[in-house]
Amino acid sequence: LVMTDDQGMGDLSCLGNTVLRTPHLDRFHAMSTRFTDFHVSPTCAPTRSALLSGRHEFRNGVTHTIKERERMALSSTTFPKLLAKAGYETGIFGKWHLGDEDAYQPYNRGFTETFIHGAGGIGQAYEGSCADFPPNRASKGRYFDNAILHNDTIVMTKGFCTDVFFQAALGWIKKNLDAKQPFFAYIPPNAPHGPMIAPDKYKNRFLDLGYDANTAGRYGMIENIDDNFGLLMKKLDDWNAWDNTLVIFMTDNGQAGRSAKLNGKRVTLWTGGFKSGKGSNYEGGTHVPAFWYWKGKLGEGVDIPALTAHIDLFKTFADLAGVKIPGDIQQIDGRSMLPLLKNPKAKWKDRDLFTHKGRWAKGSDPNDSKFKGCAVRTARWRFVGNKELYDISKDPYEKVDVADQHPEVIAKLRKSYDKWWKDTLPLMVNED
Repeated sequence: LVMTDDQGMGDLSCLGNTVLRTPHLDRFHAMSTRFTDFHVSPTCAPTRSALLSGRHEFRNGVTHTIKERERMALSSTTFPKLLAKAGYETGIFGKWHLGDEDAYQPYNRGFTETFIHGAGGIGQAYEGSCADFPPNRASKGRYFDNAILHNDTIVMTKGFCTDVFFQAALGWIKKNLDAKQPFFAYIPPNAPHGPMIAPDKYKNRFLDLGYDANTAGRYGMIENIDDNFGLLMKKLDDWNAWDNTLVIFMTDNGQAGRSAKLNGKRVTLWTGGFKSGKGSNYEGGTHVPAFWYWKGKLGEGVDIPALTAHIDLFKTFADLAGVKIPGDIQQIDGRSMLPLLKNPKAKWKDRDLFTHKGRWAKGSDPNDSKFKGCAVRTARWRFVGNKELYDISKDPYEKVDVADQHPEVIAKLRKSYDKWWKDTLPLMVNED
């Protein structure tokens, strides 16, 4: 499972970006079964929490990315923990962002191999639990030669961060393949999250085109990710591993970079058509790429339009691995995607997906922010901020608010949201 950071629907050439070159991910997209209505949370830690636990981030206590509210509740069982109990090796390589204190670290949450930076980004430091290792905070290079937590030891690495994470993951994958050991490799690089730093050979092409340094760095990071994903594909070729390996590419929230300066003039970057990006409760904040490939098992070039989400991976992976989910863990909000993987046209019951960008001030009453940054999504509708309504089936980019035409839809979705909020509020365990 490769999940990049802050890369959106406009950040791949196969999805319409004419400036970026992402040939490896383009090829993977062509090979894959694509979930075309797949949703995550609006920001980093929330998505990671929901993905690993199978339930909404707020129900894991994660209502922010900092302020000690990024820590996934210790009462939540992760699917890697279930996989590990079933005999899988489970490794994480990159960004964790669910608590830096010992009890919250991945090696205590089900991962048998840990290779991560601290905090929400390399070099970030905030009061409380969220801080990266001192060498990264002091480094001017920041994304090069980083201090990384390898299991219980901080090690100094050489090279650009994304390259290092993929190299570590590939070495670990090869070891498990050689041992015929089932494994789950979670590769969440911090790129292309800011600050926008990329190796010169990647960013210089965009500087030569006339883009500003930030955009050159961000686009450079994306093309570097593409090369690393291409290396992953090549190694799986070399190791004859495709027949028994499911490979997934996705991103953790909507697009972060949506404008730039080109030859000194402000321009809008390709966004895949969406009017918003990271941190938004509109469609562009949560609708992300999701490409799945399993040779001989899944169709190639197949689109599945069913409304799916990160909370569905928990049950899906348990089903695929033949792992029984215990009855005494947290309530799972998601459902298994296995019926859709078996038959892309399988019946898929409609659902209400709840979005909230959180991030209210520390010490404030969450109820004061109940409707600030919220949305409810169904297969057809997106109800935004307790007032706007969009018919996604006809208007996927939310150009026309049809709230005044469908009061009955608003009433139904508002009632659903009110119940969800009431049920979720007691589970926001990090608020104090």
